[in-house]
Amino acid sequence: MKLIEINYPVGLAEAEGVKREVNLQLLPEDEIKVGDYVIVHVGFAIQKMSPEEAEETWRLLKVIEQGHA
Repeated sequence: MKLIEINYPVGLAEAEGVKREVNLQLLPEDEIKVGDYVIVHVGFAIQKMSPEEAEETWRLLKVIEQGHA
């Protein structure tokens, strides 16, 4: 998900038009900023990722969803 708002330790993230409040406490405050991509699991941002990694992850998820390898 892409961070669109940060009010540490909480942020607002968006993915494919869906917005969710996420807990950012597992990531150092000084290492994240609006526009960063993060992996979110059960409401917690658990890892920062590059835009390229995020794009590839979405591509692979769509391939899996379509049932093609």
